[in-house]
Amino acid sequence: MVPRRPRSSEPTTAEASAWADVLFRRRLLHAAVLAPTGQWLVQDHPDGPVRLLQGPADVLTLAATIQHHTRTTRPETR
Repeated sequence: MVPRRPRSSEPTTAEASAWADVLFRRRLLHAAVLAPTGQWLVQDHPDGPVRLLQGPADVLTLAATIQHHTRTTRPETR
């Protein structure tokens, strides 16, 4: 696997919002809400705890973690 280059800019709210929407639509998150402070409230399951993410970078980190977990736990189909 080729290592990724570091980002040249900080993640934006629009980018975080797009990832939150994808995670929600794919049912990998129950809820993701942007607060007026720029923080994000996320919930994995309807009865799960609500977590506070500090900003867009944390949303992208969450998306990457979920994506990694999904890719490494599904059975190989090739």
